[in-house]
Amino acid sequence: MEKKLIFLDIDGTLVAPGRKEPPESAVRAIRKARENGHRVFLCTGRNYAMLEPLLVYGFDGVVASAGGYVRCGGKTLYDMPMPDGTRDRAVQALEKAGFAWAIECLNGVYGTEENFALMAESRDKGSEARWWREAVKSDLKFCSIDEYDGAPVYKIMFIGRSGADLAGLERELGGEFFVCLQSIFAKGDHIHGELINRAFDKGAGVRRICEYLNVPVADTVGFGDSMNDLAMLETVGVGVCMEDGEEALKKISDLVCSPVEEDGIYQMFHLLGLIEG
Repeated sequence: MEKKLIFLDIDGTLVAPGRKEPPESAVRAIRKARENGHRVFLCTGRNYAMLEPLLVYGFDGVVASAGGYVRCGGKTLYDMPMPDGTRDRAVQALEKAGFAWAIECLNGVYGTEENFALMAESRDKGSEARWWREAVKSDLKFCSIDEYDGAPVYKIMFIGRSGADLAGLERELGGEFFVCLQSIFAKGDHIHGELINRAFDKGAGVRRICEYLNVPVADTVGFGDSMNDLAMLETVGVGVCMEDGEEALKKISDLVCSPVEEDGIYQMFHLLGLIEG
């Protein structure tokens, strides 16, 4: 078969919500696929610093910060932080609408105390919300906004209780940002999402790597589970949604696979002919 480029979301896809590491079966699938000549990439909303614990498993590159930072074979292909004025305007709009926020840089996440407190208390069931809830308690470079040193910002996470003015936020920032709701179908107790620059997305990251490697987009496979994976799954040749992912995402995907903790990644790699046995 033609050698494929495989793109894996992390939270809720490669790593089960609340866990720090992928199961052994997923690590084995990645290793076997690369031995067969396929190339495997992380394609995530996480910033680059949060990828460090996973890079030991062997990847050919990353699409990080939801497409704002792209690397392949040790070379940076795309690096698109937002201007300081845009960052400040977005933060002001979030506060006006009643949301707590955290800014995401390459070297970590800087948030308000209110943001981290709301994430910890949230009972939303979506995989992204579950990951954030556990991550703020971990050692994954979450820092107080008081420690922020002015580093470039790629993405902004926000959370608010049900009374926050989401419609007002979309009116004010929707032309410049994709207001991505992570728990839109979870019917949880909080509104949780991300502001992603409309200049990029995960799908654009996939295309940039394809262009750099001179590989047709048709020869790509993508795995995801949440709404920030939409552009990736609409772009790749074969889109795979996790069984416990968003229902809206399953409808636009080509295939649905079992959860990662039930060996779903390994099984789907085998079904697609990426690995044997």
